[in-house]
Amino acid sequence: MSKHHTVRRHTPRSLAALDTPIVSLTAYTTPMARLLDPHCDLLLVGDSLGMVVYGMDSTLGVSVDMMVAHGQAVVRGSQKACVAVDLPFGSYQESPQQAFRMAADIMARTGAGCVKLEGGQEMAETITFLVQRGIPVVGHIGLKPQAVHAHGGFRTVGRGSEAEQVMADALAVEKAGAFAVVIESTMEPLSRAITEALSIKTIGIGASPMCDGQILVAEDMLGLFPDFTPRFVRKFANLGQDVDRAVADYAHAVRTRSFPGPAECVGMAKAD
Repeated sequence: MSKHHTVRRHTPRSLAALDTPIVSLTAYTTPMARLLDPHCDLLLVGDSLGMVVYGMDSTLGVSVDMMVAHGQAVVRGSQKACVAVDLPFGSYQESPQQAFRMAADIMARTGAGCVKLEGGQEMAETITFLVQRGIPVVGHIGLKPQAVHAHGGFRTVGRGSEAEQVMADALAVEKAGAFAVVIESTMEPLSRAITEALSIKTIGIGASPMCDGQILVAEDMLGLFPDFTPRFVRKFANLGQDVDRAVADYAHAVRTRSFPGPAECVGMAKAD
């Protein structure tokens, strides 16, 4: 038997069958995808790239072409993880037909395994329309960044009477045919109750440890994105500080002419 084996990429079906929590992070570039892929089940090319990569103050300015370019980069950089691509604001809300055209285009051009879209009951018809036509869908309920202005800013949702609507959204997304749903910035007891009520996978971000998986923006948990760190982020590293020190050392080496040295040059005599 050959010593070589093919790495099998996760699919929506295999993610749905996992009996361990789904490990998910955002990815926007090939180098980062290569680093994250061995450890993740799902890589999300999120429209959060507008804020993280392009310095926008929200996700609303992200285009389909941007999602395609970064989706292609992440698919190229990954072998094991299923890759999901967000449908950006304005690309799917008009009608199920519009959503299908955009989702089909994104999947065809990127090679992604599924798409993610925000919305609950109001998007149920669209989710069903996509799933019936062969496009696997991850839903997104709770705080919906594309509706940040309607939410009154980035805040925790699901308090009081609002909890009934979030639960109704979760049930609608499941009934519509999504294979998983992201629950963002939602009260922990409600997130737990949703997970218990649904048969599809729940993926939490600022939700509950009892969700069927967790997702974070990679730059947040690595300490690389200093502009805004949500309360629900745990920093597993502070690479921003490491980058700052490394660049300071590089600048010093350049200014003192200690870089490049003999090891980095061809034919340079070593100092006595």
